[in-house]
Amino acid sequence: MKFLIDNALSPLVAQGLRDAGYDSVHVRDYGIQSAEDEMIFLRAAQEGRVLVSADTDFGTLLSLRREVRPSIILFRKSSQRQPEAQHKLLIKNLPAIQSDLEKGCIAVIEESRLRIRSLPIGAKD
Repeated sequence: MKFLIDNALSPLVAQGLRDAGYDSVHVRDYGIQSAEDEMIFLRAAQEGRVLVSADTDFGTLLSLRREVRPSIILFRKSSQRQPEAQHKLLIKNLPAIQSDLEKGCIAVIEESRLRIRSLPIGAKD
């Protein structure tokens, strides 16, 4: 599984994922840390990466586009703000959400809960 970490999160989150064996890059690695959300969204989709962010605008982009890629992992405000804690929370929850991420989803991670929304948003199950 490959990840693109948005500028709303520290590059240390990307490094933590790499240390755990994942293909993970931060937007700074591409020099697109100041890019519009649309460009970051498209980069993740083109490279088959899961977009990891704390910016809920990416969920809005998916909803408007009615697409199933890229999957998105969102850290909510109540989750830890320290990069090491975010990395650990992500690694802890990845096994439970991997299948959903591969199919296309938005996963919202908080310290005490995990919510999954299948893509495309608005599709009838």
